[in-house]
Amino acid sequence: MSTRFASDHGLTRRMVVTMFLLGLLYVVFVGVLIALGVGALTVLLLAGGMLLVQYFLSDRIALYAMHGREVSSQEAPELHAMIDRLCAMADMPKPRVAIADSDVPNAFATGRNQRHSVVCVTTGLLRRLEPQELEGVLAHELSHVAHRDVAVMTIASFLGIVAGLMTRFALYAGFGRSRDNQGGLPVGLIIMLVSILVYAVSFVLTRALSRYRELAADRAGALLTQRPSALASALTKVTGEMARIPSRDLREAEPFNAFYFTPALAKGGGGLASLFATHPPLSRRLEQLGRISAELGRG
Repeated sequence: MSTRFASDHGLTRRMVVTMFLLGLLYVVFVGVLIALGVGALTVLLLAGGMLLVQYFLSDRIALYAMHGREVSSQEAPELHAMIDRLCAMADMPKPRVAIADSDVPNAFATGRNQRHSVVCVTTGLLRRLEPQELEGVLAHELSHVAHRDVAVMTIASFLGIVAGLMTRFALYAGFGRSRDNQGGLPVGLIIMLVSILVYAVSFVLTRALSRYRELAADRAGALLTQRPSALASALTKVTGEMARIPSRDLREAEPFNAFYFTPALAKGGGGLASLFATHPPLSRRLEQLGRISAELGRG
């Protein structure tokens, strides 16, 4: 389903390359398991079941986990009106609207497609942002919905789920049994090492895709509203406000960083830490928005 959100050929290329590499890794992984004589069918069926549950119920699971609840237009008229306007501008169906009672200023969108999606904002975000800033954040989240980011990331994470399950399988079943019973490497050890390697590679690939998707959502949201400076202001304000939130609350929110507009607890530094990040650094996001603002000739 097309929308008026700006197309991103870079995002499309990265999606194709990432999915190809993950698919290739999956084929190699399954080939190794078959060569080792592992009955991988059960593991694959289990992983496939988990994938389907995550794909079809991601919106409900995320809302439940993050204590969000759907709100009507009577309960939150200004929020609904803003989303109505943005959806009309983007020519896309309106998602369900939810609010999470949390002082952590953040927002997220989830759902497998435009007709089965939800956009949720926290009470902390509503209290802190000006209307134009909030509009920028909502445009960013609606871009995730329009580009089916949740569905893409769910599918991309499938190989990591399989590898994780295989690692547990190796730990609990036949870890010490050698392949030929003649003193060779234990089958369980081989499976565990291969699974860990596969999980690590798939993890890095999906995190790289996640970071670019955040940049793509920033770009699409800024172009839709024509106010990149408002989104930049929201990013700066939310990141600064995180420092005032109790560490306990931030730790509770941290497992959901991949969903959020900006991570609750961002790991500082570059190098290896940047490979594991779900979001690009704030400086890179602001730099991109600054370029867009210059291109538009205004904020």
